[in-house]
Amino acid sequence: MRRTILHVDLNNYYASVECLYNPEIRDKPVVVCGDAEARHGIILAKNYLAKALGVKTGDAIWEAKQKCPGLVLVRADFQKYLRFSRLAREIYADYSDKIEPYGIDEGWIDVTGTEQIFGTGQDIADQIRQRLRDELGLTGSVGVSWNKIFAKLGSDMKKPDATTVITPDNFHEKVWPLPVGELLYVGRSTRRKLQNRAIYTIGDLAKRDISDLKLLLGVWGETLWHFANGLDLATVRQTSESSIIKSVGNSTTTPRDLVNNQDVKLIIYVLAESVAARLRKHGFKCKTVSISVRGNDLISFERQGKLSGPTFLSNDIANKAMELFKVNYRWETPIRSLGVRGSDLVTADRHVQLDLFDNSNLDAEILAGTVDSLHKRFGHYSVQRCAMLLDRHLTGFNPEQDHVIHPISYFK
Repeated sequence: MRRTILHVDLNNYYASVECLYNPEIRDKPVVVCGDAEARHGIILAKNYLAKALGVKTGDAIWEAKQKCPGLVLVRADFQKYLRFSRLAREIYADYSDKIEPYGIDEGWIDVTGTEQIFGTGQDIADQIRQRLRDELGLTGSVGVSWNKIFAKLGSDMKKPDATTVITPDNFHEKVWPLPVGELLYVGRSTRRKLQNRAIYTIGDLAKRDISDLKLLLGVWGETLWHFANGLDLATVRQTSESSIIKSVGNSTTTPRDLVNNQDVKLIIYVLAESVAARLRKHGFKCKTVSISVRGNDLISFERQGKLSGPTFLSNDIANKAMELFKVNYRWETPIRSLGVRGSDLVTADRHVQLDLFDNSNLDAEILAGTVDSLHKRFGHYSVQRCAMLLDRHLTGFNPEQDHVIHPISYFK
């Protein structure tokens, strides 16, 4: 049976939500940005008026202001965006239980078999767009196809507030003339490699010999060839299925440049506390710790190292991160941003061999659980390390809430 899959993309999502809360700015060029004082001053989203004036996502705030002197700046508030994302998914859930998010403002819906209840795929897409307007005050573009790749392409083809249907009968006319860079997972580097072989459109890619593409891109070439020919068979996961978590991490651009090991240690402990708390929340321990370091010259590197045993304790993660940093950094330039990540995950309740003479980790785990309970009841800042008081300007942020990341991959 041929599937019917929708991909919904909420238009100008962050900016649209902010305009709901501030109706007086709806007819002005609006951008959502980070906190410039905390040096997170880039454009995260813009409305169509700002886009028409040349403002781009990723622009620095000063750069965007030069392009559009009358620009309205709104600081990002991820709690609002998460709320409306949940409300949108409640609408989708009226049509199917197979809903797979792709970031905070996009998602696939498999409505196969429900056409007899709600109408064709296009009918359902139009109903969803109408409900988004009426119930949430937002607009969305919807692609309808028999596979996930073409459904996403369809949602990108007409904006704002439009439905695009791609079928086995029309995809040669609608999809193949598009630039190859429009295909999911054809990034800048892959696009350049393809264009060097005179592959400029999705149709050019689809017509190439698959063995040539495998020589050029490896297994990835075969995958992209299947995408271009509409042979994607990936399923839309049900709402109840959880993502496979492969790592847990946080990073931050620091309020000022870090100039010594003490500065780095403070930031690493803030990040390690967040990583450890999230590991405990999801029932995991990590066996590997990674750090990412970027200097103020914007040159970055990553390093990782194995722990002596699985852990979800911030001390273990921070000590390993600090060890990696000291071995690999020579202070040739001050540091602009840091990241800490726990990977190589195992379940937290697995059986481990205990040390007969040292139960300190057991005591520390009990203490960490108590601190989690206090944070949940009284807030993130209710219990903190004394070291955090040494420089409140540097350490006064909550990585989990202030840096919301949605790293959702198409591949599972």
